[in-house]
Amino acid sequence: MISPAPGRVRTGTKESRVSDTTEGTGRRVYVDKQSPKAYRALVETSEAVRATAADAGLDRVLVELVNLRVSQLNGCAYCLDVHTRAALRAGETTRRLGTLAAWRDTELFTQRERAALALAEATTHPADAAAQESAYDAARRQFTDDEISAVVWVAITINAFNRVSILSKHPVRESAAREAPTR
Repeated sequence: MISPAPGRVRTGTKESRVSDTTEGTGRRVYVDKQSPKAYRALVETSEAVRATAADAGLDRVLVELVNLRVSQLNGCAYCLDVHTRAALRAGETTRRLGTLAAWRDTELFTQRERAALALAEATTHPADAAAQESAYDAARRQFTDDEISAVVWVAITINAFNRVSILSKHPVRESAAREAPTR
């Protein structure tokens, strides 16, 4: 029997792609790599949602704030890393990113952003019916139907990516550019 490549484990007759983490009860399967057809469908959904948000007129910064807030709620380090960098590229400030977890307690976010963040939180935790109604009411005052739909779809999609990354234990690694000393 040929041993699997590093990062792969043979289980029965099928080779699995696994994370290199040894935390917890065992190594995790990278479900995105193990089931690439399903993951491609999720990526295609994400691309459709990005187009929907753009068509609805949502600012890229607002979309990234939603991605980040949902990822904070879910505790997804990988998605937080990816979307922090995306938010910065879109023009977001480090000050606002640093206070996003406490957005209700600052005056740094606009009413539209507050409405989007509340709706994203209600999408992530739909069992809280009172919060959901309150968030939806606020969104109604700030957004068109197309914009509300886009915000909800952004939140749904990042929730799905959070689950993929959390359950796969996708690592956040230092990039080569940041590892090199600056002089």
